[in-house]
Amino acid sequence: MIVITAPTGNIGRHLTSLLLASAPARGEELRVIVRDPARLPEEVRAGAEVVVGSHGDPAVVDRAFAGADAVFWLVPPDAARTPEDAYRGFTRPAANALAAHGVGHVVGVSALGRGTPAAARAGLVTASLAMDDLLAETGAAHRALACPSFFENLLEEAGPIRERGVFSDLVDADRAAPMAAVADIAAAAAGLLLDRSWTGTGSVPVLGPRDLSPNDLARIMTERLGLPVRYERRAPEDLRAALAGHGLDPAFVEGIVDMKRAKDDGLDAGVTRTPDTASPTTFEQWCTQVLGPAVLS
Repeated sequence: MIVITAPTGNIGRHLTSLLLASAPARGEELRVIVRDPARLPEEVRAGAEVVVGSHGDPAVVDRAFAGADAVFWLVPPDAARTPEDAYRGFTRPAANALAAHGVGHVVGVSALGRGTPAAARAGLVTASLAMDDLLAETGAAHRALACPSFFENLLEEAGPIRERGVFSDLVDADRAAPMAAVADIAAAAAGLLLDRSWTGTGSVPVLGPRDLSPNDLARIMTERLGLPVRYERRAPEDLRAALAGHGLDPAFVEGIVDMKRAKDDGLDAGVTRTPDTASPTTFEQWCTQVLGPAVLS
């Protein structure tokens, strides 16, 4: 039995689809935890057991993890909490349930940066790495998918790109760093969940095919979208004010700003890309298949 959390999210929906296509042939059963079952595609409701509720709820994870062999763990964004509470606090009931039910394997979505000087002051990334430590203490074999920034983050910029030909961030325009598509992260998770020959604890970096700077992204978007796109670097105080205006928890706002500052200091640059850590989807492909329809529709 494989349990999937956040099955309607960006990574979870890809992962659920992959597992539905391959798990039954391997004799694997699937169980998903979801707040609103109506958001699940019909094939998921037909092919997986559905546990209704939040995977931050002790009663829900206790019920969902009973009899489970493996769990896919992803913390949903919750900007109404502090980073510590949003990651470790949300995960603690699941950690207790993993230990209580003797779940053998856990694959979680986390971040790059462990062991780097910037990791201790990286906001949301620091909180995510602390969550990994909590999961590693449960006795289950644990793999943290160490992820860089997602291509999909740029979907939040679709409006400014369409209307003004601009996207923005805090990092230097020439700061090259790994980026990855969520579909590739889901594929890495599926491989680990289906072949559970691994033991112990560790991380699995998912780095995309090459490092890209904001200027690289702007050039590729200009080529692929057929309209001029440029990068605009924001000041931390501008981002802080914009986020605070949306009613986010002040500590969570600082967590986002600190994470972006750490990325500008090279937080994501500490892992060497190899055939095992590279993932296949290029930014060019993603622009054509995903960003283009969002911007040009």
